Amino acid sequence: MSGNEKQQLVPRLRFPEFKNTAEWQSPTLGEVSEPVEERVGERKLTPVSISAGIGFVPQAEKFGRDISGSQYKLYTVVRDGDFVYNKGNSLKFPQGCVYDLQGWGEVAAPNVFICFRLKNGYENGFYRQCFERNTHGIQLRKHITSGARSNGLLNISKEAFYSVAIPVPSHAEQQKIADCLSSLDALIAAEIQKLGTLKTHKKGLMQQLFPREGETVPRLRFPEFRDDDGWESDLLGNIFDTTSGGTPSRSTKEYWDGYIPWITTSLVNFGIITHADEFISEAGLKNSAAKLFPRGTVLIAMYGQGKTRGQVALLGIEAATNQACAAILPRKEIDPNFVFLNLASRYDEIRQLSNSGGQENLSQGLIRELSFSYPLNPAEQQKITACLTSVDNVINAQVQKIETLISNKNGLTQQLFPFLGEVSS
Repeated sequence: MSGNEKQQLVPRLRFPEFKNTAEWQSPTLGEVSEPVEERVGERKLTPVSISAGIGFVPQAEKFGRDISGSQYKLYTVVRDGDFVYNKGNSLKFPQGCVYDLQGWGEVAAPNVFICFRLKNGYENGFYRQCFERNTHGIQLRKHITSGARSNGLLNISKEAFYSVAIPVPSHAEQQKIADCLSSLDALIAAEIQKLGTLKTHKKGLMQQLFPREGETVPRLRFPEFRDDDGWESDLLGNIFDTTSGGTPSRSTKEYWDGYIPWITTSLVNFGIITHADEFISEAGLKNSAAKLFPRGTVLIAMYGQGKTRGQVALLGIEAATNQACAAILPRKEIDPNFVFLNLASRYDEIRQLSNSGGQENLSQGLIRELSFSYPLNPAEQQKITACLTSVDNVINAQVQKIETLISNKNGLTQQLFPFLGEVSS
């Protein structure tokens, strides 16, 4: 291709009615939009922030309070259909995220955000998809020179932001693409909502199948076991042997990269653990507090970041753990899956244990003092386990369905838009 020739800016996939139409253009955001800079003043509007992957969130919900303070009057009035660029970096959008307001009416946005409104002939739904696939971020990289400022915002000027060029077809083709992808978004959202309903159903079922706090028998029993004796109840430490693991010295290389799976609380996440991210050697096991636990051991995260504390998992492999994991060793007459599901249903209760005595973490002592009830009949234990496992299978299938839909949408999106490298600088 000669220096005077230019590759046509067209996607790999076009709807039939647009196959013979003009190539796409690459106007800048400054050319297709108008700045929104109206100040709030004395109006009473909801102060909002923007979270990557979520969009607009009331400040009171995100921060627990309204943080606008004396700056509120200087906030920008944002109306439905307006776009807002948050210069804060995140894992999903390292160069900042852009969202358009939908269904809020009017809100007050911090004046550090860049707000704009598309001109006639440019479709919100089309640009929404462009911003979701980070078309803007790819071009903004070159403008970031010294990372974030003290307020956490990237040093990207309005001029730099408005210079971003986004490939765009005719308005009719914009609408067609937006309608296609938004219909997929709606389908994905519906399936995610269905997943939430399934998880809520499982949580409610677990609360019925296991005794509640302060009770020794469940509120729901399968018909064939209603005439059986009641459940056995005692302190967890009186029923099971409990212990914890340890961490071999990181400075001794021969303690690491062996064949023994070594589990940390990052993997204790209400599932069956069948793999490890790290491995230790026989020497590491012998020269540390780490212990080798059998398959069927139930793990409780005693401390960890965010929601980790109190989470439960079941070892599906023989493995060692670090000291942050409490290990409940299996007992022959009690199904390990039953123990796992029982404790998993009590996540909130277990987390609350760490709020007693002014400490934030769980401990072996606190876990051993936890009450535990179980049916003496192994068949009832297995029936409960089978019931909840079947629900888990439905949930896992739903998760897979959602992941497939998202993957299909991403693949289609790549076909419907020109390759970003084709955008002229």
